[in-house]
Amino acid sequence: MDPVAAKALGAGIAMIALAGVGLGIGQVFASLVASVARNPSARQQVFSIGLLGFALTEATGLFALVMAIIILFT
Repeated sequence: MDPVAAKALGAGIAMIALAGVGLGIGQVFASLVASVARNPSARQQVFSIGLLGFALTEATGLFALVMAIIILFT
């Protein structure tokens, strides 16, 4: 197999993780909206926890992106 094609295939496989990241972020914010709709007075506490969940989920996506870039350019 051509090394360039192998690198492209490896980077594409690393990007599959972004589908899970998209689903995870959607789930975090869907839960955030549902919890604020049930109890509006707890918005401040729930919002900070939601942002923490978003940041951790997004970090997974950034890690996958960095891995794909490393695969492509090394």
